[in-house]
Amino acid sequence: MEYKNLTCEIQENIATVTLQRPKALNALNQEVLSELRHVFTEHLTREIRCVILTGSEKAFVAGADIKEMDGMTPLQSRQFARSGQLIFESIENFHAPVIAAVNGYALGGGCELALACDIRIASEKAKFGQPEVNLGIIPGFGGTQRLTRTVGPGKARELIYTGNTIDAQEAHRIGLVNAVYTPEELLAKSVEMAKTIASKAPLAVSLCKKAINMGSNMDISRAIEFEADLFAESFSSEDRKEGIEAFVQKRKASFVGK
Repeated sequence: MEYKNLTCEIQENIATVTLQRPKALNALNQEVLSELRHVFTEHLTREIRCVILTGSEKAFVAGADIKEMDGMTPLQSRQFARSGQLIFESIENFHAPVIAAVNGYALGGGCELALACDIRIASEKAKFGQPEVNLGIIPGFGGTQRLTRTVGPGKARELIYTGNTIDAQEAHRIGLVNAVYTPEELLAKSVEMAKTIASKAPLAVSLCKKAINMGSNMDISRAIEFEADLFAESFSSEDRKEGIEAFVQKRKASFVGK
């Protein structure tokens, strides 16, 4: 598939996906969503150990495409929301960690896209918000749920009900982002983290992601039991044998993802 609204560069086992719709501040229309779905479900292979998702120029993603939403019927709007939700779920459930490198505006659907990623790193120029109430609508790509789970119900309610925009430092203070860097440092710091993740046992990292994502929706007793199941699964891998032998032999492990 030839992408019109994003680029995907792969170096070794790290992929960098950059949204490229600058005239619309990378707003999410159905074409962009379709390309995001394709890149995460069909283009990127199991060999990828980490993905960096970022935006071109001034924006990460400024939101959903308002012009495209204008005139939608309730049925069409529900289909649009479900389409976006399923695509974001494919990012959330991608086998490898996804780092959102938020370089500018992450509003509405853009904030929801960042929330679907495992880790968020922001530029000092980044802006976050769920301003949908200003348009008479609500977040539709998972924002009411993921934002609540990320920053807690009180702060999520404040941001969603007021539609206010916050800067990168406030986003860091409330736990929405993991770190804040200068615009010049952002991508390099994201690559640095991606390389660290990619150097670890990929199956173990993938199982950690599965434990966190699925366990967070279980009661604590079931979640701990589920963790034990995945712990046992990790012991069936070649990487487990390599990792423990390397530790005992005091050498660097060479993981192959099996």
